Amino acid sequence: MDTPLLASLKSGFDALPPTLAEAAALGESRRAALAAALADGLPGARAERWKYTSLRAFQRRRFALALQAPAVDPAAVADIPAPRMVFVNGAFDAALSRLDGLPDGLSLRPLSSALLSGDGREVNFLARRFDGADEAFARLNAALATDGVLLRAEPGVRCDAPIHLVFLGAKTDADQAWHLRHLIELREGAALRVIEHHRALDGHAHLGNTLAHVHLKPGASLLHARVQDEADGASLFTRTDAALAAGSTYRRLDLELGAALSRHELNAALQGEGATLRSGGVLLAAGKRHMDTRLGIDHIARDTACDLLWRGLGAGRGRAVFHGGILIRAGADGTSAELSNKNLLLSDEAEIDTQPVLEIHADEVKAAHGATVGRLDPSALFYLRSRGLPEGAARRLLTAAFCRQTLSVLGDDALADPLVAALDARLAVLEE
Repeated sequence: MDTPLLASLKSGFDALPPTLAEAAALGESRRAALAAALADGLPGARAERWKYTSLRAFQRRRFALALQAPAVDPAAVADIPAPRMVFVNGAFDAALSRLDGLPDGLSLRPLSSALLSGDGREVNFLARRFDGADEAFARLNAALATDGVLLRAEPGVRCDAPIHLVFLGAKTDADQAWHLRHLIELREGAALRVIEHHRALDGHAHLGNTLAHVHLKPGASLLHARVQDEADGASLFTRTDAALAAGSTYRRLDLELGAALSRHELNAALQGEGATLRSGGVLLAAGKRHMDTRLGIDHIARDTACDLLWRGLGAGRGRAVFHGGILIRAGADGTSAELSNKNLLLSDEAEIDTQPVLEIHADEVKAAHGATVGRLDPSALFYLRSRGLPEGAARRLLTAAFCRQTLSVLGDDALADPLVAALDARLAVLEE
């Protein structure tokens, strides 16, 4: 299907240096992924998984492939401690990164260096196929990704200091597209904390397309926070595929605060007995933003658990879309699954679409799900105003408390402090 968007991305593929396009014997799988994406095109209104997110206007845009990072003032990341890995417009920036002080048994390197080394075993996850016609962005990522994060922890490795992954968007003469592919792999008993920072250095309208694989082996523990605070004109498509082995724990927080169009798919397969997922997030759909989050939680083994705590805000003419899907398969007895998605409408023109889905094929399970859309409680507003708070301050206080509930999934007050600051900064300028 020929559209300006796909035509421009194909031109970007044709411009890839052979050293990257053919690296690690991936040339054939890259070409196959691109051909599939071009044949099926972008998902339309008839695709169930995309029915609330129209790409009609987006597919008329053109993007140049980003291959080289523009120069950035080090002050842009001065507030982010080491260890940190920094990417600018999708390209690894060694000058801004600080990878010293990592414990033995922990490997953190850019995908681009692994590709150029030619070791196919290290990057074999790049050859994964995506057969769904509605997986256009995963296919485009498979064809075009040449950089990203490779984070691996050997058995028993523990790192108390958070690992910071920083993604900066910088304005250029032409709108750019970058495609990042990440692998986070924790072996048996390993424990890490990872924080992603997605920031805009200035106003831009670039496209970021990211696909992440999270593999947790038995007994591994990962705390993973992601703060998306990109430019108001940016378009972001993000997908996370997580596989949890027996006794592993994945705690995940997503703060969706910026961008004009953003979509995140979080797919988690609880494959081993006793695997646990705690996921929370905030969709801050203010101005004219369109934010779409889709959860697909698959309980495969017995005695697994998920606790999903999500909040949405609609302000101005923003639109928030949330799908919370939980599947409990036959044989997954003893499963505990809970989903709470509450949403606030802060203006008459905002829109929120929420769809909780619970499918159970096992016995002896504990499961609950619910979703609400409403306004701020008038009685709570009246109480705060009766104590001397102006109406605007009272509304901001209640809205902040409503959103901060999601940070409980982290269970770490110190780690939450910078995340609260980023959230509060956006809430302070909400259009009401």
